Amino acid sequence: MLATQKQILIDLIAEALQALTGNQELPSIVLEQPKDPSHGDLACTVALTCAKALKKNPRELAFALVSALQANPKVQELITSLEIAGPGFINFRISPSAKQQVIAEVLRQGAEFGKGKLYEGQKVMVEFVSANPTGPLHVGHTRQAAIGDVLANLLAAQGAEVTREFYYNDGGNQIHNLTLSVQAHAKGVTPEHADWPVDGYRGDYIGDIARDYLAKKTVHANNDQPVSASGDVDDLENIRKFAVAYLRNEQDLDLQTFGLKFDVFYLESSLYKEHLVEQTVQKLIAGGYTFEKDGALWLQTTAINAGERQDDKDRVMRKSDGSYTYFVPDVAYHLRKWQRGFTKVINVQGTDHFGTIARVRAGLQGLKEGIALNYPDYVLHSMVKVMRGGEEVKISKRFGSYVTMRDLIEWVGRDAVRYFMVSRKADSEFVFDLDLALAKSDDNPVYYIQYAHARICSVFAQSGLTEPLLEGVDLSPLVHPKEQVLMQILADYPQMLVTACENLAPHTVAFWLKDCAAAFHAVYNAEKVLVQDSVVKHARLALYAATRRVLANGLIQILGMSAPEKM
Repeated sequence: MLATQKQILIDLIAEALQALTGNQELPSIVLEQPKDPSHGDLACTVALTCAKALKKNPRELAFALVSALQANPKVQELITSLEIAGPGFINFRISPSAKQQVIAEVLRQGAEFGKGKLYEGQKVMVEFVSANPTGPLHVGHTRQAAIGDVLANLLAAQGAEVTREFYYNDGGNQIHNLTLSVQAHAKGVTPEHADWPVDGYRGDYIGDIARDYLAKKTVHANNDQPVSASGDVDDLENIRKFAVAYLRNEQDLDLQTFGLKFDVFYLESSLYKEHLVEQTVQKLIAGGYTFEKDGALWLQTTAINAGERQDDKDRVMRKSDGSYTYFVPDVAYHLRKWQRGFTKVINVQGTDHFGTIARVRAGLQGLKEGIALNYPDYVLHSMVKVMRGGEEVKISKRFGSYVTMRDLIEWVGRDAVRYFMVSRKADSEFVFDLDLALAKSDDNPVYYIQYAHARICSVFAQSGLTEPLLEGVDLSPLVHPKEQVLMQILADYPQMLVTACENLAPHTVAFWLKDCAAAFHAVYNAEKVLVQDSVVKHARLALYAATRRVLANGLIQILGMSAPEKM
């Protein structure tokens, strides 16, 4: 049943209930799919939720409501039967003709099917990956890249004006250690030597940077000015700039291979150059939420309403040596996001950032700038374990002691990486099974889903028909139970996207695609399509065409994958 049909039914139930109860204010009516399909297509608990307020027996109220609905011709168009179960549940069975309407709707809307207006006209930022430019992107960054990009696609599908932003921590000790590592390698010192920097980076990529530096090469990272190497092994500033630009370029190449393009690369250093950090600190002092203790400046985060996550203790802002703690530039950065017009911001970060949420939100509220409570939103993801042949894969020789995004894409392909990285709830532990990702079997969800799309393309190639020829065909032959299940899944697609967007849950899309593919394969195995009866053949081809379209919409528009025509 399409969302519009579902709303019509809700309105008809409300109308019948109003006639039975008068003008009393009653709870909203909700229709849900029963966990057991044998109970019907939709279930309603309105008789139970209203009974107490009306001082009626829930089951008696359900009987009265069902009688009123059965007498309504509009209900008869949508529903074939209404049943009362248990203490007063009402179960509905949707008519085949109502389910069939989704096919015509999909063929009419095409690539627009599923898109909504939940965030129409709203400026939304998704900030994700945000890796330090000290090395390649690892599997954790890869999961974050997939989650963030799919969230951005979901928001765009709901009408939002989406900006994908990458925040670079381009200063601090990590960058200094990178610089010293490249300098050491350029001087002929390798990680095995005693003179190697204590906290130096040991991957073979450090040698690559050093060789290009000595060769006086030029690198161009993102949209920045090119950085040319001087080749002077004692010029630490030039080594730093070159190494950072080199690694930013490497990261950008990997992101492009992953099918991801950022709109903005924001440098942490710009917050200091533009004095935004100090200005933010002064605003917090002026707001009356700071105090000095032991030579340090503290923020009274426990005294500020931070929304759903209140901080459990006050936090140091400026240490006794004059340097700022890491959450202070984060507050300045998010103030700037708000000032740039982003009323909704989603940060995709690792679960190790959990403690940051309360203090950043408290800092933003302490500024008294009218920033919304619980701003920004956070999606925290767990790390990924990579397995091959039943054993964990930990090392990438070129890049050091971790598996990279580049490794994964080279091993199993972009589509598999994208799908598997969003196939679980973000905060759940995830095992990336390389053997499964390469398997050409029904056990591999990527193969299973894409094969459904390719299978439909193959049928159409044999039929000699195209989608436009199927518009307006008689769909009444589509009464097989498996066809009914598939049509219901297709009809659920738009609401599924809304739910995934509202809950910031991209795994919902991965689940839906797998369910849709399973429903299609069941139909394919149950009934032949290219039969002699042209009415039946055209109806089934129309169902296939609608299924192909919605699978493609989910794969391409939302997950950023391909929808192959042959496999």
